[in-house]
Amino acid sequence: MAKEPVRVLVTGAAGQIGYALVPMIARGIMLGPDQPVILHMLDIPPAAEALNGVKMELVDAAFPLLKGVVATTDAVEACTGVSVAVMVGGFPRKEGMERKDVMSKNVSIYKAQASALEKYAAPNCKVLVVANPANTNALILKEFAPSIPEKNITCLTRLDHNRALGQISERLNVQVSDVKNVIIWGNHSSTQYPDVTHATIKTPEGEKPVPALVNDDAWLKGEFISTVQQRGAAIIKARKLSSALSAASSACDHIRDWVLGTPEGTWVSMGVYSDGSYNVPAGLIYSFPVTCSGGEWKIVQGLSIDEFSRGKLDATAAELAEEKALAYSCLS
Repeated sequence: MAKEPVRVLVTGAAGQIGYALVPMIARGIMLGPDQPVILHMLDIPPAAEALNGVKMELVDAAFPLLKGVVATTDAVEACTGVSVAVMVGGFPRKEGMERKDVMSKNVSIYKAQASALEKYAAPNCKVLVVANPANTNALILKEFAPSIPEKNITCLTRLDHNRALGQISERLNVQVSDVKNVIIWGNHSSTQYPDVTHATIKTPEGEKPVPALVNDDAWLKGEFISTVQQRGAAIIKARKLSSALSAASSACDHIRDWVLGTPEGTWVSMGVYSDGSYNVPAGLIYSFPVTCSGGEWKIVQGLSIDEFSRGKLDATAAELAEEKALAYSCLS
């Protein structure tokens, strides 16, 4: 029996990340090679014509799994019946803008989109927020979509996770597929903490710990962390545009692992609603190591946290608490 198509929403679909993401979804990279999809694409009215151009290209690509395309500037039409929502649309920070200005623009966008998802999305809709500030946008969305289970609202830190895998693979000259269990803790911002304390490399002699193989504590605690934290800025400097291809690819990874499960013994990083694990204040959307099975994620428990890591975990939590307060001040 052929599977029923899944309706997948991409907001900001005419933008750079959206343009990279929709063909990946239509090709089965997000939900699997046998899962038909109906794509719902939302963008703002000034981008309507470009959005229609993306729709034309999706038709022209003749993707076998793509069973329909909805391209619209109407949030209600976009959200109706969707089971997966990838929230790429947001207001970018422009030169001379204060953080509060960006936050207030995004608060109003996420409040409106949350209300549409709340009323019109499928009951168990899984939501991934990509637009920055991603953790706090996800928190606002959670506030205004109370009937969507809090475990179904996540934000993207898989891009940072994949960046960390890439840096270790290049440093040790190993295949990226042989590196596993790096962790991104905290905020998708420059305070995030890329942690390889528990990461391993698959070698012919079995799995070996990354810190021992790198054997350079100063690099791991210095340049490695700052490279991952600042990678987005480095790509903007090189491309004169922000990272789109890697963001789209990691959004697919995030949803695919969430829906189809993580391999045994492997964890990934997801921004999820904190339950107080690892002494991270409850009520923040914070990136943790998680495993996924049966469409559910679970925070990996019991990892040892050394003093250096503790300081990093607390610093990024403090930034998130401050962002949350700023966002809530924009609501009043």
